[in-house]
Amino acid sequence: MILLLHGQPGSGRDWEQVQRALGPGVRTTAIDRPGWDGRSSPTDLAGNAMAALATLDSEQVPRATVVGHSLGAAVAAWLAIERPERVAALVLAAPSVTCASLNRLDRILATPVLGALIAGGAMAGAGSALRTPRLRRRIAGALGLEEAYLQKAGGTLLHPNSWRTFVTEQRMLFRELPRLERRLSEISPPTTIVTGTADRIVSSASASRLAAEIPRAGLIRLPGATHLLPQQRPVELAEIILDASRRA
Repeated sequence: MILLLHGQPGSGRDWEQVQRALGPGVRTTAIDRPGWDGRSSPTDLAGNAMAALATLDSEQVPRATVVGHSLGAAVAAWLAIERPERVAALVLAAPSVTCASLNRLDRILATPVLGALIAGGAMAGAGSALRTPRLRRRIAGALGLEEAYLQKAGGTLLHPNSWRTFVTEQRMLFRELPRLERRLSEISPPTTIVTGTADRIVSSASASRLAAEIPRAGLIRLPGATHLLPQQRPVELAEIILDASRRA
């Protein structure tokens, strides 16, 4: 079983291309993390990990390969620390897990008033653009993304709960990543870290630092890849996930 955890903003749909690349014979589940399903409230790393664990319990899966993208990687790491017996292998893609993964924009977006205004405006603008066919086609072509995915992503960005979840999670990152980083040496499941050399959101350097903090972690650099690994490099990421699962 492969459990897939998305970043922010995002949803379980972020993994659709990876799931197709993994093939119909591989059992996967991609959840909407708390706050991103349009119903529940955003929560902390522990709450996200509990939601992931509840999914494994509901599907009667004792152990899974847990894959996290961006902030989802922090959730995956937390789950591996707290419940290592449930994690067969860990794959952290473009991981926002250490304090080194945070940048100046992250700090601005985490501020109580200004951050909320900027995040709300940016998400509304991006969501409206993705709902406009002509603009959506241009964005899809420029970024190498599927237009159908972008149309669904536009709906997520425009949902009233999305900007509140985004801002809550930004503040949570600054509060909880230092605590998570202090415990990275406790991670025992085999871990693979994947980073793109052209990632401007979470730098390749911060991924290297993360690899040094997790015992026996492997680091894979994808030349020219950006932060959007599940959407832009799904086949390569699927191969890495399958390899991690086989070696677990």
